[in-house]
Amino acid sequence: MARASLTPRRRRQLLQAAVTTIGLVPLAVLGFRAATGGFGANPIEEITHTTGESGLRLLILSLAVTPARRAFGWTWAAPLRRTLGLLAFLYVTLHGLTYVALDQFFDWPLLVEDVLERRYITAGFAGFLCLLPLALTSTRGMMRRLGRRWISVHRLVYVAVVLGIVHYLWLVKADLAPPLAHAALVAVLLGYRVRHRFAEESAAAART
Repeated sequence: MARASLTPRRRRQLLQAAVTTIGLVPLAVLGFRAATGGFGANPIEEITHTTGESGLRLLILSLAVTPARRAFGWTWAAPLRRTLGLLAFLYVTLHGLTYVALDQFFDWPLLVEDVLERRYITAGFAGFLCLLPLALTSTRGMMRRLGRRWISVHRLVYVAVVLGIVHYLWLVKADLAPPLAHAALVAVLLGYRVRHRFAEESAAAART
């Protein structure tokens, strides 16, 4: 009886709830460490790095949903792209707020100066601005209102993830392996999209 009552919609809801729970684990770990005094000598730096890396990884995972769905026929994974994207936006926002509130103490003139003069902050801020309209238009209501324009708006995710990689590369001074590994994943995912788009256009041209 329990299996019969588990509708496809309910399965999707449970899957999204599971992905959301897993996605919030880094935030829960940060909260636990803050409550138990588990941070090291530079807690602000640890929070900044954890939120930034978590946001970038979730954004990359959101870009991996469509290739996985096409390659393996995982139609059930389609709704996860929005879930992962919103989780990524949450972490990127916390990443920025950590810098603004805990690192710079809302010193707006200094913040403006940093955005204009420190290139890794410029890239990070630009990436956040690209993600902002995506988060604001992520609801079904906004999808209906925007129509085909919604797809054009959400292509900003590609710009955002590239800016995130650039932000990471310019931030790191010594060990470039982690940002380069992320960059390689992004290159593969974007390359897949270019190849798929080219194949679609070639197929359409062959039919005409």
